[in-house]
Amino acid sequence: MASLGLNLDEQKAVDRFRKAVVEPSMTKLVVLDFWAEWCGPCKALTPLLEKVTAEYADKGVVLAKINVDEDAFIAAQFQVRSIPTVYAMFRGQPVADLTNARSESQLKQVLDQILAQLPIEAGDEPAPDLAPLLAMGEDALAGGDGEQAVAIFAQIIEVAPGNAPAHSGLIRALLAAGMKDEAVAALAGLDPELAEDPALAQARAALALAEDAPEAGELVALRAAALADPEDMAAQLALANGIYASGDRDAAAGLLLALVAKDRTWNDGAARARLLQIFEAIGLEDPWVAATRRKLSAVLFG
Repeated sequence: MASLGLNLDEQKAVDRFRKAVVEPSMTKLVVLDFWAEWCGPCKALTPLLEKVTAEYADKGVVLAKINVDEDAFIAAQFQVRSIPTVYAMFRGQPVADLTNARSESQLKQVLDQILAQLPIEAGDEPAPDLAPLLAMGEDALAGGDGEQAVAIFAQIIEVAPGNAPAHSGLIRALLAAGMKDEAVAALAGLDPELAEDPALAQARAALALAEDAPEAGELVALRAAALADPEDMAAQLALANGIYASGDRDAAAGLLLALVAKDRTWNDGAARARLLQIFEAIGLEDPWVAATRRKLSAVLFG
């Protein structure tokens, strides 16, 4: 992909693409996934791509992701008109369209066919299966044991320093363990490329929400202000933020849903935006998130 005549942002996009996709594709088969945060089917497809490419790592298959909102220029070069769009890349060129391979068996069948025809360099050794440890860390987080989750995610990072989900888990675990300063430092200390991984979005959302954690006695003042004027949307939102940061997500979600029902457009949809941020911080696959998203949909479209 030539960079002559491009502006600075476009040149940066091309450089990122060259490093993340073109260079690895010189010897490996790169599965290139075009996605976006708002794309529901993308969220369903991503775990499948991650699982299969991890299993095929020792055969020379790697996964690369392009956020079409952040890298619209690259998406335009590939004439991406809908997402998810998935290509197999080898030596800098697309060699197959994998978009319609939506099941594990379909994807594996297509990859097997491609690998049989191309001189792909297999990996030196199979990548360690970190999925069980990652799941263990997430279970500890869900159970409220932040310290145990910190230990698990730190162990994963020792084995795989570039594992973005493990860094995301560690940051969220540090927050759960009451170590906010350490969580901020953990994110700030990441390699810039690793920090841009989509897996870190959940950790960033959690850190942003932690900024609203009330000081001692502040939550009482927030409640008093909200009770004094139930029509003060800003006071209600501040209370919801404080309640969530203090650990009561049910009460916070109830307040935010009520604000959306009262005026979904207030302050550029601030209440809905905060709910979406909470969903992202907790994880879109979480049962509580799924249930609360249904409630939000009922408010918006019911």
